[in-house]
Amino acid sequence: MVLPIVHYNDPVLRQKGEPITTFDEALADLADNMVDTMDEANGIGLAAQQIGRAIQMCVIDLMPTDRDFTWELDGAKTPLDLIMPMALVNPTWEPLPSEIIVYEEGCLSFPDIRGDVERPDKIKAVFQDTMGASHSLICDGLFARCIQHEIDHLNGTLFIDRMTKPVRAAIERDIKALAVRTKAKQG
Repeated sequence: MVLPIVHYNDPVLRQKGEPITTFDEALADLADNMVDTMDEANGIGLAAQQIGRAIQMCVIDLMPTDRDFTWELDGAKTPLDLIMPMALVNPTWEPLPSEIIVYEEGCLSFPDIRGDVERPDKIKAVFQDTMGASHSLICDGLFARCIQHEIDHLNGTLFIDRMTKPVRAAIERDIKALAVRTKAKQG
């Protein structure tokens, strides 16, 4: 089921998600609905805050992208089509020795707004799946960037917060216009 996506200036986007402690069919169904929502919006990642839920879960699907990244899940190079789409519950990440890369990012909560963001190119993420099993993922490139972007959402941080002042200034008018539209929809 496709869910409504929350846009910038909705307060839930600034909320840190609550840790998930119950791993049940309802959680798996929510993850499936989030994947449907992400796919419908042509996105590659979606955090629970973006559908109005302040919990520690996000989904990603990099199948439609160019595979300019590497990954190792639980110590194995599992084929991407076996692990995507992927739900990450209670995820955290840490940088691994690598370059800091500047890359233009977008966000489903900021329609048609894009800007350059600096992020480490290689990370290690740890998370649980929707059944509660723990996993470790080492990845780089777009895979690493997507995870960092979504985990930021889970902690109330937005990609515009990671932009340099000149990059943010160039899109500030669009951000303010979106904030006004969001507020008008909320009544």
